[in-house]
Amino acid sequence: MLLVVGSVALDSVETPFGRADNVLGGSGTFFSAAASLLTPVQLVGVVGSDYPVDQLEPLARRGVDLAGLERAEGSSFRWRGRYRHDLNSAETIETHLGVFSHFSPKIPAQFKSAPFVFLANIDPRLQLDVLQQVNKPKLVACDTMNFWIESRRSDLLELLKHVDLITLNDGEARQLTEKFNLVQAARWILERGPRHVIIKKGEHGAFMFTRDTIFFAPAYPLESVFDPTGAGDSFAGGFMGYLARTGDLSERNMRRAMIYGAALGSFAVEKFSVQRLLEVSPEDVKSRVMAFQQLVAFEAENA
Repeated sequence: MLLVVGSVALDSVETPFGRADNVLGGSGTFFSAAASLLTPVQLVGVVGSDYPVDQLEPLARRGVDLAGLERAEGSSFRWRGRYRHDLNSAETIETHLGVFSHFSPKIPAQFKSAPFVFLANIDPRLQLDVLQQVNKPKLVACDTMNFWIESRRSDLLELLKHVDLITLNDGEARQLTEKFNLVQAARWILERGPRHVIIKKGEHGAFMFTRDTIFFAPAYPLESVFDPTGAGDSFAGGFMGYLARTGDLSERNMRRAMIYGAALGSFAVEKFSVQRLLEVSPEDVKSRVMAFQQLVAFEAENA
């Protein structure tokens, strides 16, 4: 079982290839859409009275337990953004936190024993609060962003002492550590608590660092990237979903989980919102993972 605590939002997105208004978004939503292809998911978040909850029904049918989704009076979290030809970075046009600004995660009793916990991109004080509510999970991973690094740095550094793994992009890693070199940045973070650090580089793949190893997962070469919103959360969903399904935290399996993360992230960007993630099957995921194997396989020359 896999618990995720994160945002459940409505996005309006414009890319060079089209636009979509008031579609499903948020870190918790993308994570759940990806992870539920691999394992049952327990989602904790908050939506306002204007949220089209019926649109989450496909997630529920796939095994996402929505018992932890709070429904509060007021407007839902909404984000409007635009991507130009650099699809690695979004221009935020509007952000309306709505009920999310008062979000205080309440973990249902039946969720508290989840062996795998992902603290999606929310205030690190709330992430720490969640850890007070769960019962000794096997693995705790977290995400963060530049806003929290700047405004809640001390809380984020405290959080690092209590998580096993953190995911963040290359810009966030440099901002947090004040190290330009990503190897040095990863070492800095590892010294502060986590056993694994995943640094995402968008269309250029992702690194996983431990104290003794470095592993690189490439991005899948797609002919067209339609909407990169939620790619990182989908990566995390694939990564954590595979770990939760297998229960194996060996180095070999963690590397395999990175490829599952990359595969789910590659599906997410093929259409707006979580649409593509809702279309693909576990067999599709397996086929793409096999394609990754062919992508990086080679034989070393004999000495």
